[in-house]
Amino acid sequence: MINHQDSFRLMKRGIIIIILLCIAQSHFGQAKKLKQANRLFENKAFVEAASLYQELEPNQEVLSNLGDSYYYNFQLKEAKVAYNELFNSYKDSLNKEIYFRYAHTLKGLNQYEEADKILSEYLNYEVNTKAFIEKLSRTVPYDYTIKSVNSGSSAGDFGVSYLGNEVVFASLRNSKSPSYKWNEKPYLDLYKASVSNDISFDNVIPFSEEINTDTHESNATFTTDGKTMYFSRTHNKQVKIGESKYAVVKIYRAELVDDIWTNIEVLPFTDDSYSTQHPFLDEKNNRLYFASDMPGSFGSFDIFYVDVNGDSYGEPVNLGETINTKHREQFPFVSKDNVLYFASNGHQGLGGLDIYMTHLKEEGHSTPMNLGSTINSGMDDFSFVLKGSFEKGYFSSNRDGIDKIYAFQREENKRTYLVEGEVRDKNTKAILPGTKITLLNEDGSIAGETYVGEDGKYVFETEPNKKYKIEGYRDFYIPTTEAFNTSDEGKIELNIELEIESYDDAEEIVVTKVDGYIYIELENIYFDLDKWDIKPQAAKTLDVLVDLLKKYPRMEIQLGAHTDSRSSEAYNLKLSNNRARATLEYLVSNGIDSKRLLSKGFGESQPLVNCSDNCTEDEHAINRRCEFIILK
Repeated sequence: MINHQDSFRLMKRGIIIIILLCIAQSHFGQAKKLKQANRLFENKAFVEAASLYQELEPNQEVLSNLGDSYYYNFQLKEAKVAYNELFNSYKDSLNKEIYFRYAHTLKGLNQYEEADKILSEYLNYEVNTKAFIEKLSRTVPYDYTIKSVNSGSSAGDFGVSYLGNEVVFASLRNSKSPSYKWNEKPYLDLYKASVSNDISFDNVIPFSEEINTDTHESNATFTTDGKTMYFSRTHNKQVKIGESKYAVVKIYRAELVDDIWTNIEVLPFTDDSYSTQHPFLDEKNNRLYFASDMPGSFGSFDIFYVDVNGDSYGEPVNLGETINTKHREQFPFVSKDNVLYFASNGHQGLGGLDIYMTHLKEEGHSTPMNLGSTINSGMDDFSFVLKGSFEKGYFSSNRDGIDKIYAFQREENKRTYLVEGEVRDKNTKAILPGTKITLLNEDGSIAGETYVGEDGKYVFETEPNKKYKIEGYRDFYIPTTEAFNTSDEGKIELNIELEIESYDDAEEIVVTKVDGYIYIELENIYFDLDKWDIKPQAAKTLDVLVDLLKKYPRMEIQLGAHTDSRSSEAYNLKLSNNRARATLEYLVSNGIDSKRLLSKGFGESQPLVNCSDNCTEDEHAINRRCEFIILK
């Protein structure tokens, strides 16, 4: 018979088994759900993946993928929550690229101070976005007035190109299109429209049933006669590249024959292992620019071009590290004056993709310039195009949560041209307050002067397209001069750090002694008894001093003559003055300006060996000397 105590034990054991089974089942369910979420994440089905990750225990893997799922769909408030928890718990073990995405998430939410801290850790140097925006306001070539374009849809539009009097753009408005797993929105198609008042797209219709398919089409560009087009199309099948799967994008070409777009073919430099996208054909129709992550790229996507010769194409050429970074450079547009406009999140910016400009030159492209806060935002800003007038155009942005097309009108910004920098000791790198900085025009005339403060910094306003020199000078230091040109393109704030070297560091014969004075140490100059004329041996010594003074035209010195104590004080003082004066006259006769020289006789008042009336001949010789002290 089972007693009550045994019955209780059996019941307790059963409860424990049930609890363990529930825990095991829950763990199995969590593992299964994580596997499913990861599969969706790898297939870029970010909306579904995020939904599943939200139901899982928030470990490092879950929080990282959850944050990324929101980030890639521009749900930045949600991404911030996930990234914030990830950083609070696992910061020291994170991949550094997560720092980059977290910082851009914060920038997109206009939380610049917090974003700059994260980005500074990522880049290993200090970032100050607010100061950068303020600097841009003084230096960008143009200010932009922007207005949202009314296209008759709120689904999402971007990427305007011109076709005669019409515009062509990509849109998500085709509700009959299959759903794209990345964002669960329709696939992109191309549309065309007429334009009224620059801010309304009228008579919007699908571009061509021959071009639009059940996958993405976007970013059309046309020859000047309108009979050939290039555009981006996404493959409807994903291919595995490395550890992930991607639906690669390729550039296609099509011809207009009898008002029908036909002869549609993929370009020969595309491939299933990388994407080519965002084509732009220059005005002469002989160079096609595009973005790609093909081999030879510096990062995620770079800007390339190929030369076009009829139906043949040259080899893709990367535009180089001045333009391309380890991150994304996309959406190229080249104006008639050979200025490249492109979108990037790899150069310093306001957040997300920003629009930049650079002058394309055979000898080297200019440093890209951010177009500034009148057109760029903390979100993605891209697909910049100009009309022929250079004053108007379009760009795209998701600053309001979805991709929209914006019209802009630009006018010249009244820029401030600055040269700025700081002054440091060449050897110790210590800041040198009180240094005099002089800005010189090309003809040597003074354009400005200042003395640096405790921070060692200086700043001058300059004019465009001029040659200048900037000089740093302080007592006991060798003046340093840097030449520079101002330009009307690229960066017009020049940072010139002046490193100046002390005489003591530059010359072995210049020594700072314990009394605080800086001496020029030369062989002693000897005079005949009761004489002060310069003997040949003394002249050789003084010639070394002449060379030093000519090498450093601003050096000023004191010539000090000393005697021994074997005559009266009055006699010795007169004798030493004569000898100091004779030394000065020798230097002047050899081309040294007397204004740089001070002669002084000290008589017997400053003996090196204080032996009074009991000096040996050697001690008298030591006291009988000339000393050269640098005054400035």
